[in-house]
Amino acid sequence: MQTIGTERTALLVVDMQNAFCHPQGSLNEMGKDTAMCEAAVTPCRQLVDAAHRLELPVIYTRNVYRPDYSDRGIMPHEIRPALKNLRACVIGTWDAELVDELVPEERDYVFDKNRTSAFYNTGVETVLRNENIRTLVVCGVTSSMCVESTVRDAGQRDYRTFVVADAIGELDKERHDAALVTMGYMFAHVVTVGDVLADWGIRD
Repeated sequence: MQTIGTERTALLVVDMQNAFCHPQGSLNEMGKDTAMCEAAVTPCRQLVDAAHRLELPVIYTRNVYRPDYSDRGIMPHEIRPALKNLRACVIGTWDAELVDELVPEERDYVFDKNRTSAFYNTGVETVLRNENIRTLVVCGVTSSMCVESTVRDAGQRDYRTFVVADAIGELDKERHDAALVTMGYMFAHVVTVGDVLADWGIRD
């Protein structure tokens, strides 16, 4: 396995929002099983704490939409209208906010997006260039959607990408497992929180 290291490395935390990771979020209201997403909160917190300790850049993304979903294309109108009906991830609402356990610090970066990839029409890549980043450690939700889309785009841009298997979550275990296989096949190294902390020299 490749060593992760800390040189030119950043942590990317994808969409750890109340909608997906809180028992009162909109996805739970839709009847989805968010247990795996909720379980990702603590390991994501471990990675954030480690990155802060090492003074590595931490980048958060949030999936947010206008109240009429006019910025999201056909998905909420034709494919998943239940999201619109529940006002999931509407900008400015509690549902769209990051969970309390992962409130960003002043030194962190936060980017809003209205598509699955963190690279699509955001300032993420500008920050990576400005910070001279070549390695990305990725955690967050959901495994087969925003995490996989982000990891695919990172791989296509030749970032050394590490997706942290026990710090990502999905609404369905089969999709989670399939996403890990896909990401690990072509786009990223699949690792654990323990692997990251060990490579970063953090033992406690």
